[in-house]
Amino acid sequence: MKTVSENACFGGVQGVYSHASRATGTDMTFGLFLPEEARDGPVPVLWYLSGLTCTHENAMTKAGAQAWASEQGLALVFPDTSPRGEGVADDEAYDLGKGAGFYVNATEQPWSQHYRMWNYVTEDLPALLFENFALDPERQAITGHSMGGHGALTIAMTLPERFRSVSAFSPICHPTASDWGQKQLGAYLGDDQDAWDAHDSVLLMRERGFDGPMLVDTGTKDQFIDLLMPETLMQAVGQARQQSVIRMQPGYDHSYFFVSSFMEEHVAFHAEALYA
Repeated sequence: MKTVSENACFGGVQGVYSHASRATGTDMTFGLFLPEEARDGPVPVLWYLSGLTCTHENAMTKAGAQAWASEQGLALVFPDTSPRGEGVADDEAYDLGKGAGFYVNATEQPWSQHYRMWNYVTEDLPALLFENFALDPERQAITGHSMGGHGALTIAMTLPERFRSVSAFSPICHPTASDWGQKQLGAYLGDDQDAWDAHDSVLLMRERGFDGPMLVDTGTKDQFIDLLMPETLMQAVGQARQQSVIRMQPGYDHSYFFVSSFMEEHVAFHAEALYA
């Protein structure tokens, strides 16, 4: 692991680090905010998964999460959204390839060699973090935006024993039924519909739900709302009688202005579960 940068931030440290990833077979970069409390021992962890076109840097610099995480004594992890570098497959479209890993393990060529973002986020990066930093593996929560909201929901429902709470900003809720999903899942996973279903939060909610609190916010003026399909998640949550708060925020769009407006509430929501 290499230190790219470390900056004092709200009494803690905002770091950027790179490492060779076994999961992707590439060098990967991530951001990690450690609050002041990490100097004295392990602190709870909130994972933030970013959306299409993003790197580790977007949420790290735009979401305003560090101020609220510092107040609550939480660490923040900002992974990248795809493998990078020479020899990594890409596509001319912004919503496939680099910046658009969709948090799955690709099985189809040319993606399968490097696009193993599920394993990266759930196995490779956690192992590195808990070995090298003062983080508490027993107190983890997860959130994300757009494609990252899709990732947060599906990962939390697949690994409920790991995460005490889950939240999402403008998540892609039902990718097997949306153009933001069918395209990517078909490219990365091929025609195996069962493999697609394992990465659809609506289908996972119907099948298993999540053993913990859930918070989801979407803006009523979100320019991609027909692709996000929040109404499908609302219906599935109701049918599952899932412990949840799902809100449509009037006037907000898909941008980081929206994310930053509600970040304080999401961090406080997770802190309540992590310190319970």
